[in-house]
Amino acid sequence: MSLSRLWGPARSCYSFFATKSPLATLSSLQRNSNVISFQIARGFSKKPNRVVDKSADTRNYTYYVMSLVIVAIGCTFAAIPAYRIFCEQTSFGGLTQVAKDFDKIANMKKCEDRLIRVQFNSDVPSSMRWEFKPQQHEIYVHPGETALAFYTARNPTDKPIIGISSYNLTPFQAAYYFNKIQCFCFEEQILNPGEQVDLPVFFYIDPDYVNDPALEYLDSILLSYTFFEAKSGLKLPDPFDPKNRPSIAPSPDKVPEATK
Repeated sequence: MSLSRLWGPARSCYSFFATKSPLATLSSLQRNSNVISFQIARGFSKKPNRVVDKSADTRNYTYYVMSLVIVAIGCTFAAIPAYRIFCEQTSFGGLTQVAKDFDKIANMKKCEDRLIRVQFNSDVPSSMRWEFKPQQHEIYVHPGETALAFYTARNPTDKPIIGISSYNLTPFQAAYYFNKIQCFCFEEQILNPGEQVDLPVFFYIDPDYVNDPALEYLDSILLSYTFFEAKSGLKLPDPFDPKNRPSIAPSPDKVPEATK
């Protein structure tokens, strides 16, 4: 209750004191006192006129929870491609770069004074019945020079099999400078019974490789591919796990004949 509402009766009461006789003043004062008491009591007993709409509050809360669920699901589906894009751009965990600047490729200069040995490794789990191997065990590449390598995959079974591959590069410090122009990784490949295909890997090592102090004495890298049978719910192994990397040296059965 505001003071302005009480001031009116109080002001009229004062006027009676100034202009009326004592009896009239006393009578008027009593009447005005009753009015003031009534207005004060009414002011304190009056409650705010506010209606709480519980159904609206419940509806707003439901929308809020549903929005959080939708955002969480969207982030879950976006996490894998976003992480892959991040790793391709930064070479985090040994994932190599994807070459897109073809003008740079056409104009880059080969570093004749540095030669890098690139070794190739292939693996298949026991559940994958393909025969998968590199056609060459190693090649030598100058930074700034494009190179082409091949893997061979064959399906010796009597039914079609769909495969999908993952890869990584060891050591991962060199992955930032290893750029793939064409590759078969992360793409489903279907082979019919008895079918054999050659899978190309077209790549180059960035000329800036020679300017990195951390790679000054590193002249050997290993590119490894693993093929899995593509099935519903398949989860490819983490290519960024340091424990999931083959040795830099080739196994004895993969050593070229000239070095045996």
